Amino acid sequence: MCGINGIALSTKSGRMLDRGVLEQMRDVIAHRGPDDSGVFIDGRVGLGHRRLSIVDVASGHQPMTNEDGSLRITYNGEIYNHADYRAELESKGHVYQTHCDTETILHLYEEHGPRCVEHLRGMFAFAIWDKRSQELFVARDRLGVKPVYYVFTEDGCLYFGSEIKTLLKAGAIRPQLNYSALPDYLANHATSGEDTLFVGVKRLLPGHVLVWKDGQIEIKRYWDVSFAGQGDGGRSDEQCISEWYELFRESVRLRLMADVPLGMFLSGGIDSSAIAAVMSQMVSEPIKTFSVAFKEREANELEYARIVAEAFKTNHHEVVVSPEAFFEALPKLVWHEDEPLAHPSSVALYFVSRLAADHVKVVLTGEGSDEMLAGYGRYRKTILNLALGARYHQLTPLWVQSLVKKQISLTPGPRLRQKISRTFLNVPPDLESIYFDNFAVFSRAMQPALLSGSTLEKVGTIDPYYRLRSLLENTDAVSFLDRLLYADTKTYLHELLMKQDQMSMATSIESRVPFLDHKLVEFTAKLPERLKLRGSTTKYILRESMKGLLPDTILNRPKMGFPVPIGSWFRGAYRSVVDEYVLSDRALSRGIFDPAYVKTLVHRHQVVGEDHSERLWSLVNFEMWQRQFLDQEESDFGTSLTEAMALTS
Repeated sequence: MCGINGIALSTKSGRMLDRGVLEQMRDVIAHRGPDDSGVFIDGRVGLGHRRLSIVDVASGHQPMTNEDGSLRITYNGEIYNHADYRAELESKGHVYQTHCDTETILHLYEEHGPRCVEHLRGMFAFAIWDKRSQELFVARDRLGVKPVYYVFTEDGCLYFGSEIKTLLKAGAIRPQLNYSALPDYLANHATSGEDTLFVGVKRLLPGHVLVWKDGQIEIKRYWDVSFAGQGDGGRSDEQCISEWYELFRESVRLRLMADVPLGMFLSGGIDSSAIAAVMSQMVSEPIKTFSVAFKEREANELEYARIVAEAFKTNHHEVVVSPEAFFEALPKLVWHEDEPLAHPSSVALYFVSRLAADHVKVVLTGEGSDEMLAGYGRYRKTILNLALGARYHQLTPLWVQSLVKKQISLTPGPRLRQKISRTFLNVPPDLESIYFDNFAVFSRAMQPALLSGSTLEKVGTIDPYYRLRSLLENTDAVSFLDRLLYADTKTYLHELLMKQDQMSMATSIESRVPFLDHKLVEFTAKLPERLKLRGSTTKYILRESMKGLLPDTILNRPKMGFPVPIGSWFRGAYRSVVDEYVLSDRALSRGIFDPAYVKTLVHRHQVVGEDHSERLWSLVNFEMWQRQFLDQEESDFGTSLTEAMALTS
């Protein structure tokens, strides 16, 4: 795992490349690769690299060249099948200088050009400068485990990097809020397409490649998850389960490739527990496992992780995060993320990554299972609400519906009232109302009230679900459930993967995701629905494949998510965080949000007892992000939040 960056200046720009700027871009992400660094410059094109040495530690300096010096690569990731190609490539005359997967990518590019990505099994983000064709080729892995951000200027210059801060360090853009992306962020935790919250900064989407040649770029998709031909293929459920399990085992085995210490994050949920079960069969020494929790009882699930650790005799480590440590780390983690943190669990992930970094350099994690196997409760709830809602609205007179809505508004207890108000009894039985709005942070109806008049003018039409809608309409999935899974794979999963990448790389460790091996993903997509969601049983095929391997306590445990008591913190000892980053004159005077609406929202959370923790989290992080990146406020990340809270307490 590493950090990459680069600059390609067009002849039209008339500019020459500054080595110092290239090095500054590289070194601002030194946390991604503290073991080694390098730069390469060829006229107006330059590549930078920070290395976290995992495979062939002694060799593999980057940017790496091929035999004749015509190609140069900067690369971040792991190609798990790289050794499979070595003999074939050597038989064709390619001479290896290292045992690195980096070199295999170069040789595959020599053989196949841009189609080399089709041969790669793993996670990757890389750029190859082809001196012969004068083309820069940039690629990102199929599921988007590794990030690539870029700026393409009006005069045809391209800047790219593993993190947005590399682009800012190069002066590729002046940091400004991208108002057109604001509705997407406010509804969906984070921007869900190629746009970011920075004007002019885009992300290369998963499964895409970009080719730059003297001021022109072309972006193409080379892979997409397909549901075509879905079915059991005449196989029994038992045969499907057996095949799925073998692919999962192979995926875990491949991700044990390393020349450095390796461990895993263990939550005690079925996903990480399944990895632990399979991994324990493949290694001779006890697995190093790492878990995190909070002091509050409702946010502490260490007992489940301990059950798994005991079952597989792991070398287990835990960290308990105090609210003081949580909020102390928050500004620093916003800096690492480059955008507002989508989820409070990002902070917990940072602390368990920091714990793991004292023992290992590589960890396996359970991301991706929920999006592949319908693990979230919202899928079943949505399907049920749509089905019942259609019948209810068809058969129930309008006056009765109106009476029911009135009764819901009078329901005692703010939490219960909020829950019932999200069902078909109160919400129209259409996808945007039942699914998009129900699980949005700020829904379509809330955003016009939240945003100020001047912001509404800059934003224009509020349509936060345009990308989700497009994804649902442009997949070959037939069933409603699989369409939802496809959309989440492209959006929500991407948020989680970026959280995983940025928080683990903040502590200089590499994270690997066995559930997202593309061969396993392709097989899973084509499985019948009943093997994903069966009645109320989520991730059916995973649970069946783990019978006899996992303790029943873990196997039958319902989906919990990762609890963070942010709501109670914002009501109690850490109200001052909301005071400073949501209600302060500095925050409100930006003119982005309507002050009266914001104050009412805080009141309803802190005094009335409604749960608006997600919304307040979004606003707090948004203000922190603006101060660091738009205001370019210097921070030592050690005292700024403490001082701010002291001033407002």
